[in-house]
Amino acid sequence: MSLKKDIVWRVGVVYICVLFFAILILGKIMWLQLVEGSKWEEMAENRIVRDMIIEPNRGDIYGANNRLLSTSVPYYEIRMDLRARGLTDEIFFGNIDSLALRLHKLFRDKSASAYRSELLQARRENRRFHLIKRGVSFNMMKEMENFPVFRLGRNRGGFIAIQDDRRILPHGNLASRTIGYITKSESGNVVGIEGAYDEQLRGVVGLQLMRRISGNVWMPLNDRNEVEPRDGYDIVTSIDVEIQDVATSALLRQLRRHGAHHGTAVLMEVGTGDIKAIANLQMNSNGGYSESYNFAIGESTEPGSTFKLMSLMAAMEDGYINPSDSVDTGDGNIMFFNQRISDAQEGGLGKITVQEAFEVSSNVAVSKIVHDNYNGKEKNFINRLYKMNLNEKLGVEIRGEGAPDIKYPGDPFWSGVSLPMMSIGYEVRMTPLQILTFYNAIANNGRMVRPRFVTAIKSHGDVIERFPTEVINPSVVSKSTIEGVRLMLEGVVEKGTASNLRNTRYKIAGKTGTAQIANEKYGYRHQEMVSHQASFVGYFPADNPRYSCIVVVNSPSSNIYYGNLVAGPVFREIADKVYATSLDMHEPLHRADGLIEESPFTKSGSFTQLATVLNSLDIDYRTIAYGDNDNDNGESSGWVSTMSVENYVEMRERTLIPGLVPNVVDMSLKDAIYLLENAGLKVEVSGRGKVLSQSVMPGRKVNEGEIIVLQMSLND
Repeated sequence: MSLKKDIVWRVGVVYICVLFFAILILGKIMWLQLVEGSKWEEMAENRIVRDMIIEPNRGDIYGANNRLLSTSVPYYEIRMDLRARGLTDEIFFGNIDSLALRLHKLFRDKSASAYRSELLQARRENRRFHLIKRGVSFNMMKEMENFPVFRLGRNRGGFIAIQDDRRILPHGNLASRTIGYITKSESGNVVGIEGAYDEQLRGVVGLQLMRRISGNVWMPLNDRNEVEPRDGYDIVTSIDVEIQDVATSALLRQLRRHGAHHGTAVLMEVGTGDIKAIANLQMNSNGGYSESYNFAIGESTEPGSTFKLMSLMAAMEDGYINPSDSVDTGDGNIMFFNQRISDAQEGGLGKITVQEAFEVSSNVAVSKIVHDNYNGKEKNFINRLYKMNLNEKLGVEIRGEGAPDIKYPGDPFWSGVSLPMMSIGYEVRMTPLQILTFYNAIANNGRMVRPRFVTAIKSHGDVIERFPTEVINPSVVSKSTIEGVRLMLEGVVEKGTASNLRNTRYKIAGKTGTAQIANEKYGYRHQEMVSHQASFVGYFPADNPRYSCIVVVNSPSSNIYYGNLVAGPVFREIADKVYATSLDMHEPLHRADGLIEESPFTKSGSFTQLATVLNSLDIDYRTIAYGDNDNDNGESSGWVSTMSVENYVEMRERTLIPGLVPNVVDMSLKDAIYLLENAGLKVEVSGRGKVLSQSVMPGRKVNEGEIIVLQMSLND
């Protein structure tokens, strides 16, 4: 092959290869343009244009009387862009000393030199998101906006403030576990009311179309949002802050006094089921107490003697006993197979009535009644308890409710001693709120209502949904049984185990409970040590129940562990507070016959206004016209002087002549200023109270604009 042909052949091969690759490139371009064009255009658009989420404002949680329980407060994370476009070396190095000094003075956590070194290091490393401080309040953030360098804004000063709303509880630890808090886990918000009503509280996010510009800054494409955010709704709860404070303080004192591990106290309104206060306190590692778990709702334990009410009610409802029937407790001990049940009274109580047995909380009497009447008919006893809804959860909106456990005959754990043990509150489990709800039904004439924590949902002050009282069971037992057990509950306080709670102002009805706590490994006793749970549950006033309450104190370390001494005082303190602040619970005061009344002190002033007040207070008055001392009950539409005379108020007409200075002595400041300024005088005042004297004598001709000084009866 000649040299020429060899060159032509090689050039041809190269040409064909170049042409082939050109065709491939052209084909790829056409494929990208025609087939995948929309895909890549969308990806490119997403990199420079994006819908940014606008977080709504989370709703607030309120208590009764519109007291704020939980709200969001803005806090900020402050960062600095050391590569900001306008942040020149001249600006940075010329102001770094003063900026570091201002940061030191504001936060007091580092020296000015330390701040300066950090900023210099961040500048050398060209950091775009250098952290200055987390958890900065709004006021601090606004102050920082005026610092050297920062005052130039984001593009020239690199100042970045990222808002992060925090949930705060204005009343601190009060009902904090029930109110709940914000969690950022995968399961979302689950604690308390914050968790139960998270969807309503969090609102709906909005969207804003943003474009990325130089400096990695996102700027809105238009002034309007693509989707407007909707702020979260406000939740109105039934919690009364004043009563909650009393419940928490009273419970805390008892826990400290007895060195208890934890305790709970709940106050419920009888008719509505509204939870007015709920305190849950547990000893922490420092020996103090805090709300770390909702024991009232979540802790299901053996209730002990408070369950005796349910046992006796079952026997009464089935027609086996009446409160007046007798039961022989013998020497205070009774054996059921290998299980001994004893009374606290040494030597026994002998033969007593059912009511007396309940008042002194006799274990022998109650277990004997239930065993004698239901042995061989155990299912009848359990079915009766089930009909009273004792085996069902309450279904409250707050998550974590403990399940009641009342086993049925045939259960793997049922034994020959289960019936008598269950009758006195062992081998059954209930939460404090479930026990309280049952006792509340007794106070409510048998009508069992679901505990209510939330009464309404609001949006910007307008109610959008109300939550009515929900009835679980319209009648847990018959009216005759209710009447009988209410007398028994009153007897516990009047002459039984809770007589230390008796008072002369109002009557309390309730039941004490002292239960041994079983350890999962060792049972009820370990190394001769026994843990106890003390409780008291009841309602007040007993003759017209308005509120029910339960107090449970777990594992008091002292030798005092009885319900009347450990839990009872907390109940009494809560009840005293509620009674003292509820005027509708008090009998009206009637005027005693023959009481000599004196007419009240009144200031001189407008007859019309004085007459309105005196008429509304049913106070007798008499008017005397100028120059007339015999004109009783006459009419006057002007100004009067007043005087207390025996049992009525005398009002003498005060003459006002146009152009002359009026007499305002004994008048209120409001009336005096009205008359004097209308007459053309300028008023200066010294002191407070009623007018004692005036610097310009009454009856003198008015000089327009003249100053008159009023000396009041009381000095400031």
